[in-house]
Amino acid sequence: MPAFAPLRVRGGWPWLRLRRAMRRRRRALAAGLAVTAAALAAWVPRAPAGAEPPDEPVALRQGARGEHRPPPVDMVSAPVRIADAETVRLLRPGDEVDVIAAADSPAGGASDAHVVATGARVAGVPRAHDDFPDGGALVVLTVPRPVAARLAGASTTSRLAVTLC
Repeated sequence: MPAFAPLRVRGGWPWLRLRRAMRRRRRALAAGLAVTAAALAAWVPRAPAGAEPPDEPVALRQGARGEHRPPPVDMVSAPVRIADAETVRLLRPGDEVDVIAAADSPAGGASDAHVVATGARVAGVPRAHDDFPDGGALVVLTVPRPVAARLAGASTTSRLAVTLC
């Protein structure tokens, strides 16, 4: 019998074929993700550097699909001194509260109370110190910037209280 060269079967063992197929699939997936990321990066509308803001009012600006959207709200953290320290001990970060201002009346009679902030989120409750003579306690609320200004103004002339929402 004549000598034959070794016979080589194309593809190798079954697991080698499987490994090669998985490598091709991962490359295709990586290429697809790269193309998707590039398309999303190119699609996001950006204002050119030094561009003037549009002349239309902020409230009338439209979203990407043409729907009207409200202007973005600038949220700030506002430390507020609440008159009743025991009420503040009930609060936990994440709670929503309404803040009520009651004007101090010198005669001790009925006071004029009004709501200063609604749906304010509690950001934190600092540890209480007993060195304040009025017995109040501090709480940090996350509110829109205009509401923070109202809270600061109300705290100078009134005693503040909170109610859980």
